[in-house]
Amino acid sequence: MDALTTSLKIAASGLGAQSERLRIVSENLANAQSTGNFPGADPYQRKTVSFVSELDRISGGSLVEVGAIDRDRSAFPLEFQPGNIAADENGYVKLPNVNVLIEMADMTEANRSYEANLQVIRQARDLISMTIDLMRTP
Repeated sequence: MDALTTSLKIAASGLGAQSERLRIVSENLANAQSTGNFPGADPYQRKTVSFVSELDRISGGSLVEVGAIDRDRSAFPLEFQPGNIAADENGYVKLPNVNVLIEMADMTEANRSYEANLQVIRQARDLISMTIDLMRTP
């Protein structure tokens, strides 16, 4: 494979990985206030994404893939809300271990990585178009 096709394949794998990361961050943000449905129940548990590098034998490029989607094992914060349906016998409710500031930072980083990969694809497409135009010129 030529270098431009390899760069397209690498950037496309990055787009897929960052798209999955944005999906997980969005899910975390959507559930940032989701408590349990009965007294003492565990609330929504934050999800995390890890990436792995995979060698593409055809192109020789190193592609990025989603390695695993895990659960954050940090403790659930407790808040005193005796009227809440999820409150235990002492009136405390377990809240999700989602920190909105961390999720927003992750979203910003994933968005910038996505845009960078998209720019690589645009550049490669433009170079391929210029090469074809040069070949057509007599």
